This record gives sequence, C-alpha cells and structure tokens, in this order.
Amino acid sequence: MYIERPIDTLLLEWKNSARRKPLLIRGARQVGKSWAVEHLGESFDYFIEVNFEKRPEMLDVFQKIHDVHELTANLGMYYNTPVIPGRTLLFLDEIQKSADAIQSLWSFKEDYPELHVVAAGSLLEFALQELPSFGVGRIHSLFVYPFSFDEFLMAEGKEDWVKAKQEASAEKPLLTPLYNDLVQHFRTFLMVGGMPASVEAWVSTHDYTQCQAELDDIQLTYYDDFPKYAKKVDPTLLRNTLQSVVMQIGEKFTYSWVEGGYRAEDVKKALKLLCDAGIIKRVSYTAGNGLPLGAEVNDKFRKYIYLDSGLLLRILDLDLGGARQLTELIIAGTAEDLVNKGGLAEMVLGWELVKYNNSRTQHELYYWENTAEGTRSEVDYIMARDLKVLPIECKAGVSGKMKSLYEFMRQKHLTEAIRCSLENFTELEHVDKKDKDAVRHVQIIPLFAISNLFCE
Repeated sequence: MYIERPIDTLLLEWKNSARRKPLLIRGARQVGKSWAVEHLGESFDYFIEVNFEKRPEMLDVFQKIHDVHELTANLGMYYNTPVIPGRTLLFLDEIQKSADAIQSLWSFKEDYPELHVVAAGSLLEFALQELPSFGVGRIHSLFVYPFSFDEFLMAEGKEDWVKAKQEASAEKPLLTPLYNDLVQHFRTFLMVGGMPASVEAWVSTHDYTQCQAELDDIQLTYYDDFPKYAKKVDPTLLRNTLQSVVMQIGEKFTYSWVEGGYRAEDVKKALKLLCDAGIIKRVSYTAGNGLPLGAEVNDKFRKYIYLDSGLLLRILDLDLGGARQLTELIIAGTAEDLVNKGGLAEMVLGWELVKYNNSRTQHELYYWENTAEGTRSEVDYIMARDLKVLPIECKAGVSGKMKSLYEFMRQKHLTEAIRCSLENFTELEHVDKKDKDAVRHVQIIPLFAISNLFCE
C-alpha cells in the first residue's frame, strides 16, 4: 500500500518542468526514497530501475560505458524496456555504490537532458564528499525524512484535521473535542514514529506490535551498516556513540559519556558519520544576535537529536534497559510532563521544523544558551523568520516558567517568540519589568501544529 506524501507533488513538478535536471533523492535509509520514486514511475509509460546493491554487475557497465546514449541503449536491452525521452523514467537506486553512476548524472544533464533520470541512495553523503565538485548547477536535490505529523494524519485519512489546525490561531483556537483528538493522535505518532514501514503497519493493522517489528528491522539495518564505515570509524564506537546520543537527547552532548573511554576527537568523527548517514542531526549553539544564525556558531556547544521517536523507543527498549517509563509518559502522562520531561518533545519539535521546511535544501538547527559563568538559561531552537531571529521554546506551563525565553528576548531586543506545548492556541503578553516595561508577545502553538509556521 502506497501512502501519498508531499514529496509526490514535488516529484511531479520536476517531471513536468521544462528546466528539469537529473534529480538526486537524499536521506537516511528506509525513509521512503525508493518508494516515492517507484510511485512516480507509475506515471510513466516505461520504468527502468537499476539497483546497484541488488544488481552489482551493473557497476561494471557504468564503469566501462560513459556515453549516456550508449549506456541507456544497453540498459534498455538488459531490462527489455524501451528508453524513450518523455515516456521512460530511469531510476538509479543505491547510487552511492558507483562513483561512475554518480558522475553520469552530470553527463545526462549535458548530453541527454530530455530523458527523465532520478537517483537515490543510502549513505550517499559519504560518496558525494569524495566528489566535491560533483553536479554543481547541474543536479537537483530533494531531501526526504520520516513522516511529519501532518503526513501521519493524512495517512490516517484525517485531511480535514490537518486543514482545521492549519487554519487555527490564537484568535481562533481549536474546538475542544478536535483539540483532544489531536493530542491523542500526537501521542500515537510519538509511539509509531514516522518511518514509512512503521506508519504503513499502523495504518494497515492499528497493532503497535507490528510497528515495533518494522522498527526493529530498520534499527538492525542501521547497525548492519556500521561495518561499512570501518575504514573511517570503529563500528563499536559508532554504536556506543549512537546510544549515547539517545541518552543525551535534549542535553548538550558530553563526549566523555560515550562508553569505552574514547578520545573526544574520535567521538566527534563518529558523530559526523552518523550525521552524514542521516541517523542523527546536529543542533548547534548560536549567539543569535542576527542573521545568518550560522555566522555565530560555537562548536564547543552542540546537541544531537535522533532520527525518529519510534526508533528511539526501540533503542531504549532493546539496547538500553527498557523504554517503559517513557512509554508510560507518552501514553498516559500529563501534557505538561510529556513536554517537560525526557527531551522527546524537544527532539520531535526539531525534526518537525526540518520536515516542513523547503525540501530542496538541507536545513540546520540552532539553539541558544547563556554562556556567562554562573548562569543557566537556554532556548531550545532559534530560527530565522521574516528576516528576523525567532526563538522557540518547547515547554508546558504558564508564562512565569519561561525565564530563559524572556532572558534571550531581553538580551537580543526581541518582541516575538513561540512556545510549543500541548496547550491549545493562544498568545501571552508579558511586560518585562527588567527592560523598561518592554512588551513581549509569545504565541502558544501546539506541538502537533508546527506546520502552521510554514503555511502562512
């Protein structure tokens, strides 16, 4: 069963574009890259899929034949499928296995631009780093992630709910029954996660044990990939580092907490490889004085978030002694405890900010903390919006509990901020007695409605 996603619209736009270039689909393993391209292939008369993992003999073909017209003629004979521009989609899957195939994308743009060519691969970023000048200006990229909460709702047939929450605001909050239903579905989303196989299992069966089986398979696949990095980093270090990331969700990452007594420099290499594989994402400290936020990054302060909440629960359960406490918090905990404890809500918020952003480029995440000695204040995420700095706090509670957020706003002379929680839409107005009675406005946006920030 194929579940439609927003990337399908982007793929169709690419198909119909007169300025089309070869397309590279990028993202972690098992996030739905091949699934989406195969679905796109149904809109063509002919579809050729060259999978370099399943058909390693094709590596030799791409190594020996560099003329793309001759190459596609051979592919047409091999797969017994016509290659007709405008009617055939050529899909090069697991392309990271072949540097020659990656370089062929450049030739397709120059010598055979009328043919639709899509490529995808896991661990692709490793291969691209060895071809630093590859494809500049000649290749389109799309970045794919696990399902967002909106996608999860649409998979459940709740398109009307998505529309209703995107139309909601502080002036027009959600009706209480719908709000309660959305909170409950968000709890389910945290358990199931956004990995396509798990979402499909949930939609088909509504049996969480079926989702767990899919997630266990995916997590094992990630671990099985680690020996492929062996020339760069010890696989045991990678596994220990990943488990340490899971244990430090929501906290500044401490290298010495990685089991095994590894040097900080070795742990940093492991973290970079896990980021390149798309399994974790870095959240960098920024001073937040202005744009671009990346201009004021301090590499001494970093957090890391894991790819998916469902996968995180499986690591906790299988590798780290159980996820019972967090599972109980998700299923039956109060909204305030779910948001304020364990870092899970902060992790999901970070990924939702990435997923709803422009899929044609990679997006960095930033946070802020007061680095002055003897102080402890932190804002979970800092983003750019309308050419301004916008702080976003993941916290449940009343305005008096947002000291860090107000401190940041005071230091940076900001008047607008966002607080994400499991409360309904509303807005707070805070008169800052410490700053000449300056008025601060804080929008309250439910964690399940982050897409509202990107659909105005």
